[in-house]
Amino acid sequence: MATVGNTYLDLADYYRRQDGDGQIAEIIDMLAEINPIMDDAIAVECNDGTSHLTTVRTGLPSGTWRKLYQGVQPSKSTTKQVSDTTGWLEAYSEVDAKLIKLAGKNGKALRLDESEAFIEGMSNQMATAMFYSDTASAPEEFMGLAPRFSSLSAENGGQIVDGGGTGADNTSIWFVVWSPKTVSLLYPSGSKAGIQREDLGRATKENSDGSMYEVFRDHFEWDVGLTVRDWRYVSRVANVDVSDIAVDGKSAGTDLDSLMIDAYYKLRQRRVRNGKAAIYCSTEVKTALHKLAKSNSNVNLTIETFEGREIVRFLGIPIRECDAILTTEQQVT
Repeated sequence: MATVGNTYLDLADYYRRQDGDGQIAEIIDMLAEINPIMDDAIAVECNDGTSHLTTVRTGLPSGTWRKLYQGVQPSKSTTKQVSDTTGWLEAYSEVDAKLIKLAGKNGKALRLDESEAFIEGMSNQMATAMFYSDTASAPEEFMGLAPRFSSLSAENGGQIVDGGGTGADNTSIWFVVWSPKTVSLLYPSGSKAGIQREDLGRATKENSDGSMYEVFRDHFEWDVGLTVRDWRYVSRVANVDVSDIAVDGKSAGTDLDSLMIDAYYKLRQRRVRNGKAAIYCSTEVKTALHKLAKSNSNVNLTIETFEGREIVRFLGIPIRECDAILTTEQQVT
């Protein structure tokens, strides 16, 4: 399967088209490098302020086989509404004004270098939130993927493939089809998508003992949420025991290739017009899949080079390495 369409802008594309002083695009490029899931994610504006209301169809109407002189009862589809919220992640950067002065013409570069550290830290937090945030325990955040696909007996439990692992040294492999009608990130109504950096200029910093000094201050904020409008476009290979993953991707306990085939066919449709499909996994899983792809006998995994990077694909879908995906997950039952 080829990667599904590229008509919709991803987050990196969207950021580059926003107004700014030239620094925002540079930061967003760094963001995509740090957090590869941003290469795929689609951003949608909330339709209800800071939350997004989705009407999900839960049942389809049926017809009636009619005979002559016999009536037909009307029928209808059934729906339910789901509300997804956004969370607000913020940070401040402060650099001593004396240090900026001493740096001379490199002062701007010094501040940008410090910004990179904040971008990386916030990006790591956001990637973790996209998979694991749970509003039941952290209402100030947003609902990630794992809490939505956390039970084999739930309504969407059919989207979960059980890798057979037990205990607490498991990991997951995620198949996600991004599009405005399936899975997307959210940003509050009337705001901008993605991380925002505001240069607050020079300010006086006061210590707890009353002493003061001058700093240059930057404010970072990222208002974001996640919506799964149709859970049939997400599948999860859960309970992958990390200790059972062999260097070739196979062992007596874990056959990654077979599990991923099952997850692939859990998706309602592998091809969604104007959407993007991607697979997310830990470094350990990606390493095993890369080695398995080098085997000439495996036709499901392929390796190609794009812009100097090797991309491993499973049935045409790119596989992304995500540090945020844990290798210490509890068993999903």
